[in-house]
Amino acid sequence: MILELPLHITDKYKSASQKARVMTEAWALNNIYCPACISNKITDTAANTEAIDFICSCCEASFQLKASSKPIRQKIVDAGYDAMIRSIQNDTLPHFLIMGYNYETASVTDLLMIPKFCLSISAIEKRNPLKPTARRAGWVGCNILLNFVPPQGRIMMVDSGHIVPQNTVREKFQTIKPLENISAKSRGWTLDVLTLLRSMNKLEFTIDDAYSFENILSELHPDNFHVRAKIRQQLQILRDMGYLRFVKPGSYTWVK
Repeated sequence: MILELPLHITDKYKSASQKARVMTEAWALNNIYCPACISNKITDTAANTEAIDFICSCCEASFQLKASSKPIRQKIVDAGYDAMIRSIQNDTLPHFLIMGYNYETASVTDLLMIPKFCLSISAIEKRNPLKPTARRAGWVGCNILLNFVPPQGRIMMVDSGHIVPQNTVREKFQTIKPLENISAKSRGWTLDVLTLLRSMNKLEFTIDDAYSFENILSELHPDNFHVRAKIRQQLQILRDMGYLRFVKPGSYTWVK
């Protein structure tokens, strides 16, 4: 992987957005490997393929690239809200590649991968509809909220201009991959509990610590009226996945 962007291929384009798209997609095609398997290449998809920019010909993992000349922030602008929610519910999301680049130095500064099974509906924020005067009046977009993606699901491939070793990236992907085995319908709860527990930055915690998120989880899942029981269920799931170890009744420690 090299971090230099191919500025020379943008000469024939006038629009700044076109230049950025062509430049970043060309860089991705020539530099990004597949974190999900041993393949060192990804390939582009047919023109106008909806929501998917690249695919791994080895494991068939799909990827969507989002590039910006601004630093990666807690909100990532995405496309249509309804389409995103349907994709999460139907388990048809691609993996996301979030790129930050510096146009002046023509270089990639950051590359963040979010595995498709690390996004819950709670991580999707509905934007306001476009104004009546807009070309797509009434259209509703969305934002991805990084603080509702579990830390293990924010996998840096390039971090502040430094390339993260491939084996490190792939190890982190395999660590979080067991979430893929949970049904899309149930995964939201697991992701939300995992994310909230991790936000405490504690190696060990108690059941009361977990219960402290009861109100937040009630707001995220208003159709569930037995939130504490659901929290206990998710702790058992995280234990069975190897993320948690039960130290003693009501006390837990992180393994991964």
